[in-house]
Amino acid sequence: MMDLSTLNDNQREAVNWRDGPILILAGPGSGTTQVLTYRIASILEETPDKYFKILGLTATNRAAAEMHERIASLVPYARNRIRIKTFHSFSEAQLRQHGSHIGLRPNFTVLVQDADRWTLLDEAIGRTRNGMLGYGMTAERLLPVVSRLIENNVGVKEAFKALRNDSFDDAETLASVYGNYRALMIEKNVLDFPGLIAEALSLLEKKPPVRELIQVIYGYICVDEFQYTNLLQYKILRHLVDPATENLFVVADDDQIIYQWNGANPERLWKLREDFNMRVLRLPENYRCPPAVIERANCLIKYNSGRPAEKTELIAQKEPSDESVVRVKMFDDFEQEIAWVAEDIGGCPAHERARCVILARTKNFLMQTVSALEQSGISAYLAVRKDEFESAPLQWLHSVLRLANARSSPEYLRIACRAFFSLEGINLDMRDIMSHAAAGDDDYLRSFARAVLARGEEVSSGARNLIEESLPRLSDHLDFWSFEENAFAWFEDLQKKDPVADGVIDEYGEDKEVWHNFLEEITSCYGKEGITLHFFLQELDMWLKTPDPPEDAVPCLPIHSSRGMEFDHVYLIGMVEDQLPSWEAVKKGDDSREMREERRNCFVAMTRVQKTLNLSCSSRIHGREKKFSRFLYEMGVLEPERFSSKNEIEPRTLAIT
Repeated sequence: MMDLSTLNDNQREAVNWRDGPILILAGPGSGTTQVLTYRIASILEETPDKYFKILGLTATNRAAAEMHERIASLVPYARNRIRIKTFHSFSEAQLRQHGSHIGLRPNFTVLVQDADRWTLLDEAIGRTRNGMLGYGMTAERLLPVVSRLIENNVGVKEAFKALRNDSFDDAETLASVYGNYRALMIEKNVLDFPGLIAEALSLLEKKPPVRELIQVIYGYICVDEFQYTNLLQYKILRHLVDPATENLFVVADDDQIIYQWNGANPERLWKLREDFNMRVLRLPENYRCPPAVIERANCLIKYNSGRPAEKTELIAQKEPSDESVVRVKMFDDFEQEIAWVAEDIGGCPAHERARCVILARTKNFLMQTVSALEQSGISAYLAVRKDEFESAPLQWLHSVLRLANARSSPEYLRIACRAFFSLEGINLDMRDIMSHAAAGDDDYLRSFARAVLARGEEVSSGARNLIEESLPRLSDHLDFWSFEENAFAWFEDLQKKDPVADGVIDEYGEDKEVWHNFLEEITSCYGKEGITLHFFLQELDMWLKTPDPPEDAVPCLPIHSSRGMEFDHVYLIGMVEDQLPSWEAVKKGDDSREMREERRNCFVAMTRVQKTLNLSCSSRIHGREKKFSRFLYEMGVLEPERFSSKNEIEPRTLAIT
């Protein structure tokens, strides 16, 4: 039996909740991951003779993998009854299995690069009035409009009305482009990320037997960080829950809804509560932040109108500190501000710097800060999302495995030929390979192998051995495990022979690390024997290709990228009007949706803290006069009457214990 003695009363009640819908309104640092994993594990522990599975939906693949491992460690014999997914990975899995009902083949491709989406959209434009859109409306400019229509669940027939209501010129033509884009995805067996969710919803809506099968398989649905869901994801969730039992367990915090630009919506949380008539349980206890930080965070967030009257303030559980916990630093200009940040972090032992974080509203501020840190001899990095491998070796390996799974894909063949040229300096004509495949009634993968071997001594011995010995096993028996192992042996040989290789091996180390991290996660979750090539690629498509940060380096993150994280020391920089809050929020006014989201951004940033919070602002940024952020006044660290006038405060430090 699991030991629940370390949980507080509310946490224990959440873990022991069984049947029916419940909403856990949990503040930051309230131990929700432990609550959710214990809850799932306890259900499995109490039902060893049952066959239903439990579906957990969370925000990122990394969080899903970590949660899966934590549950499996508690109930290892029930590992096969756990499915922890993101909405995207769950939708993809259902479409692989049941997508034929809506015209998709199981080996569809996920378009993760905007360039690939532009190519598809260009074709959709070409099918519309001979491609004549006017007003310089290119695929690149139109893609955000198409994405927004998909994410807002606008059907092809409703697109004209939606575009006309948004005052788009030539709404009829744009609606036609949108319809062609949606049709081309099915026709070409490709989906982008918004399309994954949209077509999964279409499947559930059009095919009740599929929906009912899912409801039978998954006896309990658990959702973490519901506040980040968009409309399509919420509609999918509605279909996943068995209406007979409504076993839905949702964790959310309305004070951390910071993705309105990506479809999140504060009202959706209350719609969920109403739709399922949910019991509400609150977890206001914060185990992460010092009391002084909690006090300031509570003061700030109270300024957001529309919060429920019964909303509970965060309750600090840490003991107060005798040292300065909240520091407010004011400077004449931004260069002084980031120089101070570099100096202050430079005073920390090197091994502690990775436990610091610099947060800002915009990447521009962070890029300047990274430069200031590096000039001071401090290793720092700006986290950048990567959806695809960038090094030639991993691009080649990934494309060949994809080609083994989808034998007639010109796109995968193109990438394989391009990457092979980078690695071997041999230019393979993609059109010749496709022609020989058609003439011999063969597939592109085998035709590619023949084209390589036909070049004889031009091909290195490592590449020739791989193509002669391992690729046939991949092609004939889908033995991708030995193929990827032998491919890495070739890559390592290339690197030893020519470490520079004209930039070909650039970023190989980072990509290799990501690849092996993925292998470790997927094999620990599912076991090597149970993973097919199809499933392997499916999970890899959803896996971020961003490498782990350098050891002892200081992370510099946009505020929205810090969700779910915690750090010993937080430096929240650039706290001036038009930055935090943003120019748009200031323009819209203090009670606007935009300003409320900016306030939640600041609240999220503050509550990443475990030890100290450092707030900084400057009177001038890039030569322009700036007012200090209203949030500094709202949280009670600056005097309110100062807000309406020009900054007249001498640069100084305020310290709060």
